[in-house]
Amino acid sequence: MERGEFVHLHLHTEFSLLDGACRVDDVAARAHELRMPAGAITDHGNLYGLVNFYQAVTKKGVKPILGCEAYVAPGSRLDKHAANAREAAFHLVLLARDHDGYLNLIKLITAAHLDGFYYKPRIDKELLARHAKGLIGMTSCMKGEVPVRIIEGQTKLAREAVDQFRHIFEPGCFYLELHDHGIETQKRVNRGLCELARDLGLPLVASNDVHYLRTEHARAHDCLICIGTQRKIQDPNRLRYPGNQFYMKSGDEMRALFAEVPDAIRNTRIIADQCNVKLDFGRNLYPVFDPPGGVSREDYLRQLCEEGVRRRYGFDPRAPNLTPDQRTVMDRLDYELRVIQKTGFVSYFLIVGDFVSYAKQHNIPVSCRGSAAGSLVTYLLEISAVDPLRYGLLFERFLNPERVSPPDIDIDLSDDRRGEVINYVRRKYGEQNVAQIITFGTLGAK
Repeated sequence: MERGEFVHLHLHTEFSLLDGACRVDDVAARAHELRMPAGAITDHGNLYGLVNFYQAVTKKGVKPILGCEAYVAPGSRLDKHAANAREAAFHLVLLARDHDGYLNLIKLITAAHLDGFYYKPRIDKELLARHAKGLIGMTSCMKGEVPVRIIEGQTKLAREAVDQFRHIFEPGCFYLELHDHGIETQKRVNRGLCELARDLGLPLVASNDVHYLRTEHARAHDCLICIGTQRKIQDPNRLRYPGNQFYMKSGDEMRALFAEVPDAIRNTRIIADQCNVKLDFGRNLYPVFDPPGGVSREDYLRQLCEEGVRRRYGFDPRAPNLTPDQRTVMDRLDYELRVIQKTGFVSYFLIVGDFVSYAKQHNIPVSCRGSAAGSLVTYLLEISAVDPLRYGLLFERFLNPERVSPPDIDIDLSDDRRGEVINYVRRKYGEQNVAQIITFGTLGAK
């Protein structure tokens, strides 16, 4: 087999919590070991692992393919009347071909969580049609809409679903996905998919729905499923993955499985060659503060700091004859402002100062902690209440010009009124420009 003929396009990492048993770093190492030219991440309904995956596989010389196994509502994502999780959504694999596709993937999964969440974060076909540019779609596992209809014997509905998807995605960007884990029902689905591909002139693609890396990991994965579903291993009626074939197979193993449809193997590489998303970690994307009166941001920050000197230290910073102590204050201010301007964080200080000022004007308890207390600028803007000169605090612990990293101003707001400050920031800087950080839940051994 030629090197790189097969690429895994359907793979669940540890970020498919309590379902995927593939640690991201181990995926990268295994893909490199199997001489894969590329590999995809398609976690269930989320994009949490994308950055980790991108960095890990790139280090191993494997091209990252960024995707998701999305949940698609059978009707509208706003309809929340299904009797259970199985009826609430089908599965659909989405892969980003380019930057537009990556942005659309983010929009889809964000909307799935914010608008469509019912048992699972769901999109629908109407939303998908609006954000299909730059995406490749695959029919997914036996929980995909097309496979479900084939299993149910509803050939007409299966064909209708395929026809909908082929028109939603850009030409040549929708594939019928074949799996073979030794399951008899799956073989029937594959026959149905091959018939649809032949009748409708659509391409097939082979994948292995990877949930663990090696066949001997099947038992551990089964235990993981029991933890996620809160069932005992001995329970005969629990959710289980039949057999031990949901692992990261080699290209030779996949070619042997799909010997009768070699195009399905070759199409994995064709898809991989189309997917070329590049993530740029080398620059910061901060919002821009627009000062009043048409002055520059740099001049406005100095103006605010000089006002702070008058309030905090009681002297005019522009007076011609400063005392040695006053000169010390101004030398420190000049130094910090030069570093802040050089490192490009002027807007950052202005924005933090702005919303802290809003909180104080509206009697919302607010405080600052951490290394930001070492900055005279934060003291003069009244972000911090600690005089760094009085206590001999080092500015470089907060923002070091020799080792530039984004400054971290930790702000604490009162629990019952912090929402007012968040809403102020959203109104002033735009709803789409404000986000709250997320904490990722992970599973680890004690």
